[in-house]
Amino acid sequence: MAQVKRAPSMAEVAQIAGVSHQTVSRVVNDFPGVRPETRQRVQDAIATLGYRRNNSARTLATNQSFLIGVIAVGSFLFGPTHTLASLEQAARHHGYTTLLGTIRTANEKEFGEVINQFLERSVDAIIVIAARESMSRYAEQFENNVPIIMVGPEVEGTDSLSALSVDQSGGARAAIRHLAQLGHNHILLLNGPEDWTDAQLRRRAALSQADDLGVRIQETDGDWSAKSGFQAGIALATQEPANRPTAVFSANDEMALGLLAALHKCGISVPRDMSVVGFDNVSGTEYYTPALTTVGQDFATLGQRVIDAVLDLISGKEPDVSPVPARLIVRDSTSPAATQTD
Repeated sequence: MAQVKRAPSMAEVAQIAGVSHQTVSRVVNDFPGVRPETRQRVQDAIATLGYRRNNSARTLATNQSFLIGVIAVGSFLFGPTHTLASLEQAARHHGYTTLLGTIRTANEKEFGEVINQFLERSVDAIIVIAARESMSRYAEQFENNVPIIMVGPEVEGTDSLSALSVDQSGGARAAIRHLAQLGHNHILLLNGPEDWTDAQLRRRAALSQADDLGVRIQETDGDWSAKSGFQAGIALATQEPANRPTAVFSANDEMALGLLAALHKCGISVPRDMSVVGFDNVSGTEYYTPALTTVGQDFATLGQRVIDAVLDLISGKEPDVSPVPARLIVRDSTSPAATQTD
């Protein structure tokens, strides 16, 4: 019978690297205070031996589980899925494992069940991807010693919770400013679902910016899907040309792409006859015809910032929860508004 190969120990790593086992521990746990050349020797020894740290021993030594619970509403939309991926990667970089709990709808019973399962696993912290305002209110009701941070905007009445998000309002304002600077003074807002916090933030900011600039706004609602964007595009195309908006700000890219398809089907040229701006910078939007002008969200930075905030909360520090900036990405779907003589 073949013998099971014994796992290499920290002492063996230390011997090969020519350092103490305390130094190996500092490198493995990504602690500061190790010279770069020493850190590299230890990492080379770890790779050579195939060393894996003993998480059980680490838990006993630190009184931490190195587990972080993440709660999200089950969704395959671009924003939530990329947020989840960025959180997992950032947590893993710091030696933490994420436990994912998805709920079908944002209801209090299911939310509580997931929270309790996390507490039974002795998680060190809980992250809630708060797509809807109700999730922040549910989290506020749980009294325990485990830090909770919301990925999303701060909700009124939940002051005890830390909240961190991409600057949704700043991104929406940038989109409206861009269209106004191109001479568009009548813009259609293609809004997301009213029970989604991000959708409402984008809507309110767009309306406020339009009011400041004297831009006329028309509104219609979608459900984040390309189909709802297509339907909005068909409705837009049936309006009298003299009275319809000359530009559209869509609350996400999927709806914007559906709208582009509808306008193309109806013979309305983008951007000659209609300018379109999306939100999210979904992968591949730069390769559509026309390439979509959009507002990009930096999910990698968001994930790192959230995990940094979690680590601060675990250690009793005040976290940095300033919003992650959104960025306007100008491509081919926007151009100056046509004049009456065009």
